[in-house]
Amino acid sequence: MGKTAKQWKEFYRTKDFQDQYCNTQEKLGMECTKEGTSFRLWSPVADQTEICFYRNGEKEEAYEVHPMKRQENGVWSYETGESLHGVYYDFLLDIEGERIQSADPYARACGVNGTRSMAVDLRKTDPKGWEEDLAPKKEGEQIIYELHVKEFSWDVSGGFPEHVRGKYPAFCCGNTSLYGEGKYPTGTAYLKQLGVNYVQLMPVYDYGSVDEEKDGFNWGYDPMNYNVPEGSYSTDPFHGEVRIRELKEAIQALHRQGFRVIMDVVYNHTYSLDSWFQKTMPWYFYRVWEDGSVSNGSACGNDVASEQAMCAKYILESVLYWAEEYHMDGFRFDLMGLLDVELMNRIRKELDARYGIGEKLVFGEPWRAAETAVEGNALLADKAHMHLLDERIGMFSDDTRDAVKGSVFDAEEPGFANGGADLEEQILASVKAWCGQKDPKVKAPSQVITYVSAHDNHTLWDKLCETTESEELKRKQYRLAAGMYLTCQGIPFLLSGEEFARTKGGRDNTYNAPITINRLDWEQAYKEQELVEYYRGLITLRKMLPGLCDKSTQAAKRILKMWKKDGCVGLYVDNQTKEKTELWKTLCIVYNGSEKQQEVKLLKGTWEVLADGEDSFLWKHPQIAAEHMKVSPVSILILGKREEGR
Repeated sequence: MGKTAKQWKEFYRTKDFQDQYCNTQEKLGMECTKEGTSFRLWSPVADQTEICFYRNGEKEEAYEVHPMKRQENGVWSYETGESLHGVYYDFLLDIEGERIQSADPYARACGVNGTRSMAVDLRKTDPKGWEEDLAPKKEGEQIIYELHVKEFSWDVSGGFPEHVRGKYPAFCCGNTSLYGEGKYPTGTAYLKQLGVNYVQLMPVYDYGSVDEEKDGFNWGYDPMNYNVPEGSYSTDPFHGEVRIRELKEAIQALHRQGFRVIMDVVYNHTYSLDSWFQKTMPWYFYRVWEDGSVSNGSACGNDVASEQAMCAKYILESVLYWAEEYHMDGFRFDLMGLLDVELMNRIRKELDARYGIGEKLVFGEPWRAAETAVEGNALLADKAHMHLLDERIGMFSDDTRDAVKGSVFDAEEPGFANGGADLEEQILASVKAWCGQKDPKVKAPSQVITYVSAHDNHTLWDKLCETTESEELKRKQYRLAAGMYLTCQGIPFLLSGEEFARTKGGRDNTYNAPITINRLDWEQAYKEQELVEYYRGLITLRKMLPGLCDKSTQAAKRILKMWKKDGCVGLYVDNQTKEKTELWKTLCIVYNGSEKQQEVKLLKGTWEVLADGEDSFLWKHPQIAAEHMKVSPVSILILGKREEGR
């Protein structure tokens, strides 16, 4: 009988094990070039290991089996002078008298459904011009747009060629239009017009919840092969090099069209405990409670032990691999509250060292589903420890989200924008990205992702349908909610389709619902052109307001004066820059969540109306504001005061 989970953990905690086997400088995984191929697997608990070679990634028997050599630090290796590009492989390990078959945890490529790894010469997967591929120049503000690869192009209304619908190559189609009629842009042409400049791709690593041989759907928060692209989004999941090349082509196309690309990563759990981690190193990569039960803070059946040295090495190197090999421009960490502070700070530091300070975005969810069996003195990267994280590691602000639109856990609870009471102080704190509080946890707006909708929970439209009956009032509330979070300091983030009142039929959790519920309805985008234009105006204006885009530790000082009354708050913003390139020296912003008209007496000076609840493009031809400005019920008002003489 083999060791229990508890016994394995006790063994891994010993000083002898850690000193002898946990060498974080070891180079692991497969490397394939025209000069030869090598494989290095970390499994100090294995008594013997063999590598098996196959001609395809399916069920065919191995055509060769070779013993691997045991090296120092528990690493097993096999080398050949032959390039094995396109050859599939896995391992046979003898652990405690049991023979175990496992794919490679460090694999760069795999066959259909990820059960067999593939050797790959990565240079053979590079698209033409890949070496010259660069992210577009960083703008003064990052506007993040969350997309799912399949949802983006699946619906026929998008006008995408049939063979690329729901696939990576859809991002290479730069001139799609509604039903292909050439009149209304869809796809990336539409996104460019909208003004977003970061596309956040929901998981594109290889995940286990969709059969790649069939036409299934899932959000993809089910990691199987962390360093391999998902095959269901490729035009050919059976040949491992295709998905790699097609994802690179998609990123290259997005860069050329003006978008930076963020990768949604899930290092906090695996699809199942029957993983390559577990098969090659039983229980090392997972958290276990002292009674031997499996930790489940992810609510997905397991928690990855990021605080373990070789696990931290794996996660760090995986992030760096995606940044280097696939030119990813940022990383969004799912359930970051399950990962440890030290690891997250190391990731930030390494990305800064390689690519420049802050060049790659890093942010995540500062929570977990339940408690987790974290070992030693490791501290978790959650809201409570935000002050210990680098100021360039961001967190989704559920406080701002819930203050604006109401709780995600109680569908009928309203926020400020949809009739909620006693939320004025929270809204004013949201404006400053929760900086400058009496007990500050947030160092700078760079640590705060400001949003009101994401793939989780109700869409903004579906939430308002739960709190508001009147169609007219609901639409005013919608614009107010958008205006509020797009004028808060922090990094703005929106769910794809939010700008055209995306609905999922009232369902709040559609991770495995049919694609017909999850897909982007491009026809809806053109039924809601007025709302799309309202978002477009707010996004364009936002980029012109340095007082809101400032991410420094001093940004909160730009908020010069705040006031509140029931259902209404207002503030002034110092909008100046050293370069003196701003159009307006000072801003005045008012949020009126009440159903009554409000009046604001402005500070001395000549003020221009930049946007209100009806029109977000007033700044193009601004009108002079009255000394006592009327603010319409359930609306926003944005005013700007120019520097004298301009």
